[in-house]
Amino acid sequence: MGKWIVCSAWPYVNTLPHLGTFIHLLSADVFSRYLSMKGEAVISVTGSDEHGTPIEVEAIKKGVPPKELTDKYHAAICDLLEKYQIRLTNYTRTENPIHKRFVQEFYRKVYDNGFIFSETVNLPFCPKCGRFLPDRFVEGICPHCGRDNARGDQCDGCGRVLDPLELKSPRCAFCGTIPIIKPSKHWFFDLPKFADSLSKYIDSSTQLPENARNFSKRWLQEGLRPRALTRDNRWGIPAPFPGAEDKTIYVWLEAVLGYVSAAVEWAEKNGSPEDWKKFWFDKETKNVHFIGKDNIPFHTIVFPALLLATKDPYVLPWQVSSTEFILFDNKKFSKSHRIGVWMDEALRVAPADYWRYLLIAIRPETRDANFTWKDFQARVNADLNDVLGNFIHRTLTFIKNNFSGSIPAPGDYDERDKAILARLRDSPGKASMELDQCKLREGLSTVIDLARDGNLYLSESEPWHTIRQDPVRARTSMFICAQLVRSLAILLAPFLPTTAESIWSQLGLQKGLSRTRWDEAGEIRLREGHLIGDPAPLFRKITDEQIRSHTQGVA
Repeated sequence: MGKWIVCSAWPYVNTLPHLGTFIHLLSADVFSRYLSMKGEAVISVTGSDEHGTPIEVEAIKKGVPPKELTDKYHAAICDLLEKYQIRLTNYTRTENPIHKRFVQEFYRKVYDNGFIFSETVNLPFCPKCGRFLPDRFVEGICPHCGRDNARGDQCDGCGRVLDPLELKSPRCAFCGTIPIIKPSKHWFFDLPKFADSLSKYIDSSTQLPENARNFSKRWLQEGLRPRALTRDNRWGIPAPFPGAEDKTIYVWLEAVLGYVSAAVEWAEKNGSPEDWKKFWFDKETKNVHFIGKDNIPFHTIVFPALLLATKDPYVLPWQVSSTEFILFDNKKFSKSHRIGVWMDEALRVAPADYWRYLLIAIRPETRDANFTWKDFQARVNADLNDVLGNFIHRTLTFIKNNFSGSIPAPGDYDERDKAILARLRDSPGKASMELDQCKLREGLSTVIDLARDGNLYLSESEPWHTIRQDPVRARTSMFICAQLVRSLAILLAPFLPTTAESIWSQLGLQKGLSRTRWDEAGEIRLREGHLIGDPAPLFRKITDEQIRSHTQGVA
């Protein structure tokens, strides 16, 4: 039995997640469910990322404390996780006292080990507000594309990462005053000291996807620079360094530590405070991260370097499954411009499993994916309803109507029977080949292909004719179809848990699906005489009218 730490990028709680951010939570859920069904020891962790300037800016503009804002969104996300059946070992938040304590103790250790130094730098300061203006506290004209309203950390026009001092015609984001430049003492993580160790780590991590490896190597080739650890903003975790009493830890270098602190919290809640070390300090543990491609360097360069800087035996990220972007009609998601689909609004259009299917089916594993309502409608109607739902419903209703709901006894197998049974036997292994590499889209496609093969087998077998002409042949084909339905329930469980449980129930199975092992999908387990439950349609087609009526105001 192996050990796994499955991590998802922490959703930033200045708003609710849209399709592109929710996919990381869903990917972690699918992968950890799959590992659990294989009998692996798994902890899956993430939480709400609450600190940093964007939230502080929004809170100041709304005239509310930042925590009031994050309390609202954290509660809403927790509700969404339940509705979408996202099952994590610990979904926490960066305002959790355990996380705050861990971050401060972690950085005190790194400081004591000599990898943090202080330096005085020049920063914009608003004389009217009487405060330094880090990151999004400054707005102005982008020096690269000339767009106004660029922020001090990034331009939404060209996507360039910026420094506040680079902006042309800078102004305070709150009062519009032109800032002055003042010196401020800050603390830095000495990242260049880990260049050699990180280079060896990247070279040896052959399982990393191509985009993560190339991105990381480019950073190393260009030369690493010290990373600023502190900020002058007030909303965050107080820096633990001598003389840094008025500083907070930079949110990007705080949230990545949440993967560890969430495990610490899980262990403490379970009454075994040291159990987190059985995962994070075990060299055999595999540490997997589901993130977007824009977060790659923080997970393959910065986070590993921080772990190395403690001199504790942490396992470094084993796999960083970094997806490309999901676009909406070829446009970037934007809540302010009403472009995109947000996960709370999506449930007004279709049930959670429809969205779980869509997101994994278009998961942008190698290139950007483009969401359109027409594609969503087509995939639900064709894949879920016409292929998967149709095969299962035809099989179970035929058994119910023609064999009194009892699994019939098979006769001798012909070549067609043997071919589909070989397909059933190989299905868990074939899907595992994809899932083990975090290729969730291909893994799901393999499962749907099994249902497609089942539909073809059922149509070619024609039990509605053979039941009169050759009853033994009809019994044999329906016995095999029932086995396929059972296998599909198991293989679908990580992807569509509500649907899988419904199939399991319709099969009349008593043993909980959650206790069924993955490899059992390749076995014939339904015996003749077993009584199935009551068949019912698993899906309904999405109509044009549904799309029109439900999406008004969604995008």
